[in-house]
Parts: sequence; structure tokens; C-alpha cells
Amino acid sequence: MRTTRALVVSAATAAAVGLAAPAASAWDQPSSVTAAPSVIAPGGQLVLTANGSACTVNGSTISSNAFPTTKFKSMGGSTATATVTVNSNATAGSYSVTTRCEGRPQTFSGVFTVIGGVRGGLGGSSSIGATPTDMAIGGGLVAAALVGGGVFWMRRRSESRI
Repeated sequence: MRTTRALVVSAATAAAVGLAAPAASAWDQPSSVTAAPSVIAPGGQLVLTANGSACTVNGSTISSNAFPTTKFKSMGGSTATATVTVNSNATAGSYSVTTRCEGRPQTFSGVFTVIGGVRGGLGGSSSIGATPTDMAIGGGLVAAALVGGGVFWMRRRSESRI
């Protein structure tokens, strides 16, 4: 009797799991999320596009560590977009986004990349105005122009006497 009861309970549990699994895996909305541009600097604007009719429903949102939660706008059909501004203090690296469409969260990894700033030093900007090298080059060019002009003028003068 106990064996029969255990078999019935096991069969009922297996049937419930078997019937629920296809229903759980059938929800695949949105199917993808893309970013334009896919590489952005901190403080820049990003347009995120979700493909799937679930995100066209009012109240659908998208969020990330790099920007605040933003509502989607339906673009007609099965496409929704959101324009976000990346936080100015976002660190460099690849970022994931989480959509919440029809109340269900779904995470997409590596959707966009934030690039870091350049660690610049003084470079060539430590002096103001022309450097001594700039003055020497400029003076040499002026001297060459004067010599060339003088030679040309002397040649033209001697040709007129012939």
C-alpha cells in the first residue's frame, strides 16, 4: 500500500514538473537587447533596443549598474527602446542590463562597454608660447626666404640690363 501511494505521488509530481517546464521555458521575452553605440564614455547617451512584444507593454523597464532604471517606449510591432544617460562616474568595463517586461526580470550580459578616460600627464603643454626650438626653426625659414628673395631679385635685375 505504501509503495503504491509513493508511486502515485511520484507520478503526480513528475507530471506536474513535466507540464510546468514547457510553460516556464516558453517565456523568452525579450529575445535580445542591443545598444547603440555599443561603446560609450561615462556621461554619454545610449539607445537600448529590446526585441520582443513583452517590453512594449506599459511599465516595462530596463536597468543597469551604469544608469538608473528607465521606462521603455514602444516603437510599434515587437520593438521597444529606451534612451539612457550613462552615469558620469561609471567605471570602464562591460555592463549587463536587466529588463523587467510583463513583471518578469531578464538579464542580458555584455550589452555595452564603458570606456575609461586617458591618464594624461603634462605632455607637451608645460610651456606657454613658442619654445626656443620653435623660434630657431621659424628664424631659419625667414632667413631662407630672405636669401631666396634676394637672389631672385638680383637675377631679375641683371636680366633687364642685357
